[in-house]
Order: sequence, then C-alpha cells, then structure tokens
Amino acid sequence: MKAHELRKHAEEIGFTPQEQTRWLAPGQLARTAVKVVLATVFAGYADKREIQGALSERPLHAPLCEPGAQELWIDFVADLGDGFDATSSVAWTLAAEKLTVDAPGPAPPGLTSRGALLVLGGDEVYPVASARGYEDKMKGPYRAALPTADDHPLLVALPGNHDWYDGLTAFLRIFAQQRPIGGWQTAQSRSYFVVQLPQRWWLIGLDSQLGEYFDDPQLRYFQKHLSANLEPGDGVIVCSAEPTWVKSADRSADAFDALHWFDRNYVRTRTDPQTGEQRPTGASIRLWLTGDRHHYARYAERLPEDTAPTGHLPPDPRRRQMVTCGLGGAYLSATHRLPAALPLPPSGSRLRERDDPPVVFDRARATDPDAADSRRMARRLARPWSPYWLPRRNPGFAELTAGVHAVLFLLLGFLFALSQGVLKPVDAVRHADGGALGSFVGGFCGAVAVLFLLRLLYRLLRPHVRAKPSTTLVALLMQVAVALAVLAVAVGVPFPDSWSGWAVLMACLVLAALVGAVLGSEAFALWILSARSGAATDWQMSGQSIEEHKGFLRLHLAPDGDITIYPLALDGICREWDLQDDPALGKRPVPAAPPTVRLIEDPVVIARNARTP
Repeated sequence: MKAHELRKHAEEIGFTPQEQTRWLAPGQLARTAVKVVLATVFAGYADKREIQGALSERPLHAPLCEPGAQELWIDFVADLGDGFDATSSVAWTLAAEKLTVDAPGPAPPGLTSRGALLVLGGDEVYPVASARGYEDKMKGPYRAALPTADDHPLLVALPGNHDWYDGLTAFLRIFAQQRPIGGWQTAQSRSYFVVQLPQRWWLIGLDSQLGEYFDDPQLRYFQKHLSANLEPGDGVIVCSAEPTWVKSADRSADAFDALHWFDRNYVRTRTDPQTGEQRPTGASIRLWLTGDRHHYARYAERLPEDTAPTGHLPPDPRRRQMVTCGLGGAYLSATHRLPAALPLPPSGSRLRERDDPPVVFDRARATDPDAADSRRMARRLARPWSPYWLPRRNPGFAELTAGVHAVLFLLLGFLFALSQGVLKPVDAVRHADGGALGSFVGGFCGAVAVLFLLRLLYRLLRPHVRAKPSTTLVALLMQVAVALAVLAVAVGVPFPDSWSGWAVLMACLVLAALVGAVLGSEAFALWILSARSGAATDWQMSGQSIEEHKGFLRLHLAPDGDITIYPLALDGICREWDLQDDPALGKRPVPAAPPTVRLIEDPVVIARNARTP
C-alpha cells in the first residue's frame, strides 16, 4: 500500500506517515518563516544550552554491549525526518543487520554490518520541530524499522537549525532523556556529546545553536571530557550541524572560525590548570562530518608533497577529510556550484590566531548527485511539462501568483487610465489603441531605466557604499513584465459593447489570474534559476522536494586503528509497503521490496594520525 493508505492505519502503527514537505507552497513558506524569525529573535534570550549546564554530564562509550571491543561499525545519517517513503527507506537500510553493497566497477559486492553506534547529524525533523512532528516523521519510522535489537546500538543526535526552531524543547525530550527509539538506545543528556571509541578514537558532536557560538557550559564539558583525556596520536571525529567550511568560501569568510578555534584550543591543545597556558595534546581532528546540505560531497586535505590537480588527489590515509552527507530523507540539494578548493581558514577570516599558511582541502570528484545531474534537475523547476515544475510541486503557488497578478492588473490599469486622461481602468482598456499602449509601456520602462541610472550614479559618487544588486527588484520587474503583457492582451481583446463595465473588469481580472498563474509562476521559477547566491539558489532544489537520491555513511573502525568510510546511496526509495504483525509494536509497515544499496565512491581510509604509510 502507499503512504496515504498507511495513514488510515495510524492508530495501529502508532504514528501518521507524512508527505514530503513542499517548501515553496505559500502556506508552508509563511509558517516556516514565522518560526525562523521567532527562533532567531528569541534564541539569544532563551538559550537552552545555558540551562543544560545544570544537567548531569558524562562521556559516552560505544559499543554498549562490548566494552572491550577492538573494532566498531558506525552509521551517520543527517537531515532525515521528512516524507515517510524517503525517511523510512533509509531507516530500514540502516536497520538491516547485514547489508550487501554494490561496489563500483568490476569489484564484487561487499558486506557491511549495522552500526553499533548511530549518529544523527542534525535536522531530525522538518519543517520545524514539535513533539508530534518527531513522532510522525522520525521516531515512528525508525521504531518500525528496528523495533528491538539484542546488541542495543547507541544513538546520539546533534540538533540542526530545524531542531532549534522550537528552542530545542522537543529535541531534548526525545534524545536527552535516555529513552530508547525502537532498538536504538539514547544515552546523552545534552544537545552535544563526547563518545569514546575503541582504538583511541573520539567522536564529538558540537551544538552551535543557529550558527552563533559555543556556550560556556558546552566548552567546560569538552574541556573536562575531551581535552583533558586526549593523548598523543589520538584521532577525533567532529560532527557539526552545517558545513561551515563550504560556507567560508561561499557566503562568509568567518563561517569556519568557530570550528577552527575549537580545533586549536580544545583538540590540538588544552589549557594547563596550573599555569593557564595552552599545552599540545598530540591529538588531531581526522574527520569532519556534517549534513544540512542534502547531498554527498567530500573534501580531502592537500598534503605538502601533492602535485595533482584539484579534484585528482590520490588516496592517502594521512589526509584529513571533510564530508557532507545530508541524504537521510529531506529534499535533494545541488552540487554543481560547490567550490573546488577550500583554504581553511580563508584569507578574509578575521580570526586572530589561525593556521598560517591555511590548510587547503580539495573537493573529490564523486558527489551525489553528480554535477551534471544536479544542473539537469535544477532546470526542471522551470519546465511546465515536468512534475517538478514550481506550481505543480508546491500546491497553492499558482493561486498565489494568480492573486498577485489580479492586483497588479488593477494597479497598472489605473496608471494606464490616468495616462489616457480617464479614471476608470475599464474605459482605458476598452477605448485605447496600440499607440496609446506603446506610449504607456515605453514611459513605464523609461521610468524604471531612470531609477536604475540614478542608483548607478549614486554608487559612482559614493564608491565606499557597497550595495549589492537587488535580486528582489529583478524578481519584481519580471512579474511587472508579465502584468504589462496581460494589460496588452486585455487592450487587444474586442469586448462587446453590450457588456457592462463590471463584466469587462471581471473578464480582465480572470484573464490576469489565468495568465498570471502560468506566466507569473514561470517568471518566478526562471528568476530562481538565474540566481547565483542567496536563498534563491537553495530554492532551485528545495522547491522541487526531490525524494530520490537518499543515503548515509557507514564507517568501520578496524583493529589497526584505521577508519574506512563507505558512502552509501539507495537506488531508489520504497513507495509500496506491507502492513505486518509485530510482537513489539503490534503492526508496522514493511517495505514490499527493500531498495538496493551502492557505493557513491570507493571507500575512503583515514589513519588515526598522519603517519607515513
């Protein structure tokens, strides 16, 4: 049965399966915007991380059932709590005790084991956090995928921005009260964590709120449970809520500063309690993991002896790695504009104490989706014949543009009437000819051109004012162009003389609404595709709510101390489900045909320290 049919059995399965979030549906966009504004405004006044300083604190250990284990399987998944089909497909794949993985090329399929540690890398629910949202979109699907497990795998979770939109209230109730989620066992007491792993590895999760800062109780926690226990040669895995290393090249040169500062002061060095001086620990961060961007991309450290061109670095376990894998269930993100190389920290960073020269990380060739597919899929937003066309994928968007263009017609009609010496737009539409319309359109365009020239002159006279081009103005002008086209059509229509003024006006408004719904939506989609920065670039993919291209990371910590990363992708998601009896849950949805799994790229090996191979 389909997801919508499963909803009829919500009482039996214990949750209500949900559809994928439609991010540009007007109602959804408005509700999310309100939550974002409230969270941003009040975050500094009600920071629950400060309150967490009074809670119990302890480091965690994995695996739970084998304290003396010499190896470990770890699963990492992020951006997961959205549509049922995508989220549950990933959950069922994670829950499989043994997983056959199709290798690229002629290599035979490999076998991996379910992680004894499951790391949720942020944004565990969409669009905003709530108790009901977590239950329906994350807890229910994961509980159904693994109702019980004899080995009691440990689950740790890091909050992302969507988890913070309710001030972290629901997140702490779900993940910080040591309650199991099906067969997975939660054990953390705060929104950040330290997990001690075998073979002198440490895994930590950092909570930077909404990209702001690390609070003092959190820093004391890491000073006590991480820094004070690091020994020379220890390897550290850092999980952060967003890939600030990419943002440092993309939007803000200071985005990576907080993580770099933490690395220098809490991993590579620690504070001597006697003298207050910073002493080297001999440990290093070997792997950075994150989600937030819903794709797979990896950046590898460029070693001093490297001469290969960007993107062609040969495998070397000495390289540090930065991996983004946000394929857990939410919409797919683009990869075709990812920077090729990242000097960290970048030259524009205002951080006082930093690595000099900066360490350069090169993007690996393999991404998911790859660059060509990413470009092709982005363009679907503006293709009316595609099921991913903006108004088709976002219910209510066409109605919104229809209403906007009905209002625009009234405004332009009134201005057109004034230009003809009359007050009623209906009279101007009925009696004007092509010459009058051309004069009005020409005058309107001339006024816009004058405004642009005045703005340009202002910038030339005051060069110190760095004003970026207004993309919002471009979007508005595109809608005005559509409205002018509607006005031209209305002027050209030979309305019968017998029609009253109100009938003509209603016909014009219907025309404006119909044309605006189609051409207005298309103009907005084309504007989104033309964007090269800002929120509009994210809408190119989020506006399509693409459910395919899902996956996660599986890591193997070997007895020799090396970690191997297996980036796994599902070949499609399950859309057909069977309802089966279960002794633990009563009823649970089971995939009619579980998806197959493949490697996105060859496994990546990371040594615990940068020893010579």
